[in-house]
Amino acid sequence: AKNLPNSLAVIALAERGKMLYAPDVYMEKIAIGPGYPEGTIDLNLSPAENLDRLAKARGVSVSDLTACIMDRPRHARLIEEVRATGAAIRLIGDGDVAGVIHTTDPQQTGIDIYIGIGGAPEGVLAAAALRCTGGQMQGRLLLDTPEKVARARKMGVEDPNKVYSMNEMASGDVIFAATGVTDGNMLSGVRFAPDSITTHTVVMRSSSRTIREIKAVHKDMEKFG
Repeated sequence: AKNLPNSLAVIALAERGKMLYAPDVYMEKIAIGPGYPEGTIDLNLSPAENLDRLAKARGVSVSDLTACIMDRPRHARLIEEVRATGAAIRLIGDGDVAGVIHTTDPQQTGIDIYIGIGGAPEGVLAAAALRCTGGQMQGRLLLDTPEKVARARKMGVEDPNKVYSMNEMASGDVIFAATGVTDGNMLSGVRFAPDSITTHTVVMRSSSRTIREIKAVHKDMEKFG
């Protein structure tokens, strides 16, 4: 509604039972792209510790890193902690799925790590994308009321404090697709012309590690009626 950048329409596919059946609650998330030793990030560590470990793994100073964080009041303390380390911060208004995906190509996006709290279903979608591109991610459901704990247990969540790995959120053969709605670092937004609509889509598959970009020109305007 606000025409902000990096808005995506996304879908993830996997075999039944291979993606976390996440309740509609918040989730703590941390994610980095490919090329780092397994275990570089840990949701149980402080932001400063995670940034220090990432900097050492990359062979740079913490001040050379950029963390992506959603611009929300709930992140005020997190933003202060990250700023205190000397790392740069990229605040985004919405779309933490895009924020996580942006960690996979720091050269293009300028983002090295995603940290913060967002929707749990979006966390599962982001984990599916990282399964296809490579990377590391952890998530923990925020079940801060008895009602949320009970709802999560009905959906199969036995440990309300469990830290989920990327593979626990999305396993097996995963297919992920995203189409740009508005312009962003990764995808162009929808383009309207008098006789056509142009879309920019990326399709990824974990088993083959293939990433396909599709620029489609849709001439049948009636189906967009």
